[in-house]
Amino acid sequence: MGEVLGHFSRLMAPISYKLFSIISLLYSLPICYSYNPSPIPPPKRGSKRLVNKISSFGIATFTAASLLFHPNVPQSIPFSPFNVLNQPAAIAKELASGSGSRVNKDPSSLLRYGLPIPSTISPSVRSLQSAVEGVKGDVTSKRFSAAKDGVKKARGLVKSKKGTAIVSSVIRGDGAAMMSKLDVALSKLDDAISDAQGYERGSEQERSSLDVAYGLQDEAAGIVGTIEEGMVPETYEVKVPGEYEGLPRLKGRAEVVMTFKKAGGAPFDINGVNFPKATMRMVIDGYTAPVTGGNFVELVKKGFYNDMEIQRSDGFVVQTGKPKDGSEGYVGDGGASVKQLGKGSKGERLLPLEIFVVGDKQAVYEETIEDNGRGGQATVLPFSSYGAMGWAREEYDANSGSSQFFWLLFDSDLTPAGKNVLDGRYSCFGYVVEGEEFLRDIKEGDIITEAKVEKGGDMIKYE
Repeated sequence: MGEVLGHFSRLMAPISYKLFSIISLLYSLPICYSYNPSPIPPPKRGSKRLVNKISSFGIATFTAASLLFHPNVPQSIPFSPFNVLNQPAAIAKELASGSGSRVNKDPSSLLRYGLPIPSTISPSVRSLQSAVEGVKGDVTSKRFSAAKDGVKKARGLVKSKKGTAIVSSVIRGDGAAMMSKLDVALSKLDDAISDAQGYERGSEQERSSLDVAYGLQDEAAGIVGTIEEGMVPETYEVKVPGEYEGLPRLKGRAEVVMTFKKAGGAPFDINGVNFPKATMRMVIDGYTAPVTGGNFVELVKKGFYNDMEIQRSDGFVVQTGKPKDGSEGYVGDGGASVKQLGKGSKGERLLPLEIFVVGDKQAVYEETIEDNGRGGQATVLPFSSYGAMGWAREEYDANSGSSQFFWLLFDSDLTPAGKNVLDGRYSCFGYVVEGEEFLRDIKEGDIITEAKVEKGGDMIKYE
């Protein structure tokens, strides 16, 4: 009997713990933890506002509490760079990264959807993008008939009047040549799917054909992305308020590559395979985060992140960006923006919170979308991809970010659809598009040996 009761108590413990945590969250907020292991008192500013928000969104809070107090997740929203508190964030309504039951976790797809394509052609090219991208899920699930239907739909769009309109809308590059290349890739993809469909399930031949199909689908999606990029005028620029003059701004997109090593020289272990170093490629988006992205790219160009240690790796985020000199961020000139944003306690250059809502023509600055009265609206770049990049800041000060940033270790099982607690509250400025698997073994104390801008370094401006 004792063994049965013991087994029952072990089963119930996690449930009781979560229920207790939820009740504590609702009635004792703000519950806060510092960036360091020892807790410190919470700042008074904003506490009442946070409690009011929590009471307004009870259902969302319940869901978020389940995330925040999951035994595999640290009991804090992780981004308080100024040794202030990591406290469970107030939960917005249903957000972009999880509307409905399916979450788009593909960083390349999210970046394609984030392109500022003219509204006159957007529906047509988005239909093509959706058809091509949908094939990947069907191939992965071995729904071969559905995958072939998706390819057929995409090829039909290529050859239709919509395809002709897409070609005529490409202003950078040869639209006709790109569409022709896409059709060839789709034809080969259809053949590869047919090959996989003809082999025995689980056979080596099927796996080989699937590998070919994955590569061709990725190639086709990349061509669609190139077509979409060709629709954005070279002179396109997002408007940034004049009070932020002096802060670097990214016009368009840039690519950054970072290389890491273990502090003790050990290899990185990824699924049992050892690598002497870790390399990640990131796309930084100046279309939706011109100030945040510009600041990051400028610091990379300055060598600011070279030889910097990883300062946090807890299964939820990997975070870095705090110098060893005792300051909390980059100490540098912010130009005219200082009048609006001030400086950190040790002269750190500060950035405004920057959130771009779907349908807007420029970002919202210095406030969350909840504080802007639009909680629940979709953000252009959502925190829904493993390796999504966010700018760290104090919980209660929207303009406290300087140089610290994080990679989100997104897990759809721990971040329920429509309940992503970061969208609209932190600046998302890019995604890891290659090497994101290394984030699984990048730990506190590991070192960024080199960070360099490979593309778009010339896209920085200051006014």
